[in-house]
Amino acid sequence: MANGWMPPEEYVRTLPKQTGYACLYFTDEHGNPLQLRSVHAEHAEVWQWPGGNLDAGETPWAAAVRECREETGLDFRGEPRLLLTHFVTPRATWPCPHVGFVFDGGTLTARELAAITLDPAEHGEWAVRSPEAWRDDMDDSTYRRLAAAVEARRTGVAGYLETLNRSGD
Repeated sequence: MANGWMPPEEYVRTLPKQTGYACLYFTDEHGNPLQLRSVHAEHAEVWQWPGGNLDAGETPWAAAVRECREETGLDFRGEPRLLLTHFVTPRATWPCPHVGFVFDGGTLTARELAAITLDPAEHGEWAVRSPEAWRDDMDDSTYRRLAAAVEARRTGVAGYLETLNRSGD
């Protein structure tokens, strides 16, 4: 190792490891966010957007579209429009940093919402509510993410959010 230089394959082993997730943020025709109720609430957020973890070699956009199709039956064909990048520090239930990409899925019509077919192994119901009405069903960090996505959609400027977990959270 001359002058502090390492071969890339060696250097990469020294870097922190992290996982990623991607999802689509949809609203109804009144601007109310769509969320899916997880059947795994003891291990995950109770209410979630269609999305999930990236598979090996998968891009965030591909993961968001794939997960949306798997979880809702909706075959999203829009263009990628990033609303929010979300960085989550390690926590007791997830031992490494987690980076999220929230993409704008646009507006769903009443007909499109009625066509949602949930994967019962993942979600038990879906709902659309005003952002304020979601507040009572979400913890503070999850609601901050919702509020950041709402603001990004409103302003047209992608946001960045950090969720800093304390040890043992």
